[in-house]
Amino acid sequence: MANNYTDHPELRFEMNHPLMKRIVELKERGFAEKDAYDYAPIDFDDAMDNYDRVLDIVGEIAGTTIADNAEGVDLEGPHHVGDRVNYASGTDRNLDAMVKAGMNGMTMPRRYKGLNFPITPYTMCAELVAASDAGFGNIWSLQDCIETLYEFGDADQHARFIPRVCEGETMSMDLTEPDAGSDLQSVMLKATFDEENNCWRLNGVKRFITNGDAHLHLVLARSEEGTTDGRGLSMFIYDKRDGGVNVRRIENKLGIHGSPTCELVYKNAKAELVGDRKMGLIKYVMALMNGARLGIAAQSVGISQAAYNEGLAYARDREQFGKAIINFPAVADMLATIKAKLDAGRALLYQCARYVDIYKALDDISRERKLTPEERKEQKLYAKLADSLTPLAKGMNSEYCNQNTYDALQIHGGSGFMMDYPIQRYARDARITSIYEGTTQLQVVAAIRYVTNGSYLAQMREFEQAECSEAMKAIQARAKVMADKFEEAVARVKEAADQEYHDLCARHLVEMAADVIMLHLLIYNASADAALFERSARVYANFVEAEIAKHHTFVMNLTTESLADYRQA
Repeated sequence: MANNYTDHPELRFEMNHPLMKRIVELKERGFAEKDAYDYAPIDFDDAMDNYDRVLDIVGEIAGTTIADNAEGVDLEGPHHVGDRVNYASGTDRNLDAMVKAGMNGMTMPRRYKGLNFPITPYTMCAELVAASDAGFGNIWSLQDCIETLYEFGDADQHARFIPRVCEGETMSMDLTEPDAGSDLQSVMLKATFDEENNCWRLNGVKRFITNGDAHLHLVLARSEEGTTDGRGLSMFIYDKRDGGVNVRRIENKLGIHGSPTCELVYKNAKAELVGDRKMGLIKYVMALMNGARLGIAAQSVGISQAAYNEGLAYARDREQFGKAIINFPAVADMLATIKAKLDAGRALLYQCARYVDIYKALDDISRERKLTPEERKEQKLYAKLADSLTPLAKGMNSEYCNQNTYDALQIHGGSGFMMDYPIQRYARDARITSIYEGTTQLQVVAAIRYVTNGSYLAQMREFEQAECSEAMKAIQARAKVMADKFEEAVARVKEAADQEYHDLCARHLVEMAADVIMLHLLIYNASADAALFERSARVYANFVEAEIAKHHTFVMNLTTESLADYRQA
């Protein structure tokens, strides 16, 4: 029986990282709930066993039920009936399986019927689901919108809405509009306060809303009349039970067919303010988007794993010229590179998730008591690390996802172009990952300040001091040379003191940083488990050494005079 968790030991390796000790300690508050809830862990080992068992359950549901329904869901898709959305029949079966297994509201406190899981195992569950059906992954994983309500909503909203999500109700985040995609400060959906009924009313249109007919919606709307920028936007929660929002259409998409992407019309819809007015974009959406970007990074890794599985299986079975094509160097090279990028991207994803776990847990504790000076320092450190790695995890994994599915389809040859093989679905689903929740270009915008302020270089230099296995020492030395080239390229861009030059070089510098950091993470993994990761570390070192040279050459050869060559206007 297929199991997306136990079939891949790399996942259990990431779950057993030393930082999990601190994460569990913070999340469980000294295991204070062990007497109040029979499913609360009694110690660290019990907590880790809980995570492992839940991952096993999700891995089995994903590898069987969700995988079995995936093709039918892709062909059927959701249905627009009147003003509502009906999921594909397979999607309903998937949701039913996950709800019956209790896999909703995973990160929420137990007092709201949640599992009180850290972000790391929840993110891994998102990867497992996406490896079978990325479209369904969108529906199921949007439960993490409740994190934003938990963080910024009031106690009454917590009590009324969080248990519903834990019991299986779905969520959406309604941000984009026909004239406000990446530029969210241009959102114009109008929010006005209804004095008579003591509530807010929303009017306008939202577009490209994933799972747009969900039970609960977090909505970005303009609450301050006369404003045109982000300072006039607030966050609201809309409950489908109250009515007032209709689905105008479901978009006809290239991929992720099971996930309904909707255009919504708000007509005097009743809503509640979340947190403070005017903080919707400045604070709340930023938090919401960081969680969503980690989710898309997980989705990208899941699709990459599925693509690798399909490419490997086909290459082993397909014979040409009297032997299996896996024995041809050209195919072997493609498979090894896919696997190396998969392992490197996954290492970055879970390093980021662990950093998020630590600072989020400390944030939660700070709402109960004052943090100690040591805790405040720890919170600040891990918040900065998480913020720096999130755009890298989303940007690089989504790009790797596209590259990996492309290569896995290529391994299939003409068969990959036929609808008979699942690789075509993974290739179609992959394409959106580098677009939604912030394009790769926007991830560069988010990451570039960590290039220029020296944060990424400091992380590289710290990695260079880490102990590694004898087999990895030569690769660690090569990584230092790559970091030196990165440092040289950054210095050249700074010396140019030209914004256009800076912007044109930004993606090259960000990818250099990501390449070196991911290589160091693989060096760590290979030192801890050579059988699982040493091969990938060697292959990835060769791959990124060439990438670093390419980017370094671009930056060092570019001059302010040659910028005109890149202007299209």
